[in-house]
Amino acid sequence: MSETMPESGFYAKVRRGMPALLDQWRQLGQGEPDRLALILTETARVARLGEPGATPDGDTLSAWSQPDAGDDIPLWAARTAAFLLIQMPAHPVPTSDDEACAWAYCWLRNREFASVDEARAALPDHLQEALTHAVGAAWADRQGLRLV
Repeated sequence: MSETMPESGFYAKVRRGMPALLDQWRQLGQGEPDRLALILTETARVARLGEPGATPDGDTLSAWSQPDAGDDIPLWAARTAAFLLIQMPAHPVPTSDDEACAWAYCWLRNREFASVDEARAALPDHLQEALTHAVGAAWADRQGLRLV
């Protein structure tokens, strides 16, 4: 079951961008689908990026990578894919605004920051340009939810 939050314009973009985030990680991972699903799940457990429960299979990972799968993707899977992508030596970047929103949302969920400036400064160099605006939007969305 996927974790959900109140729908905002930003969060809707995040959900639309999650399939592309997962697909990019899946494509760059270049492994057998079941093995990639296992890596994603075990990384989530070890890095404490959520509680995956049962390990999904490769077909599930592929289904999560489809453009209309946003609401079906568990947050731990997106957070973990972002965590892995950000560390890749290939220095991948998001390919759309929605995907950038998903990366930024996961960036803020995966680490603790005292301010939006700190969150932006901590971005790896290759993501500074691609995510600066999206991190600002993610920060504003997160701050807005705290007021509810």
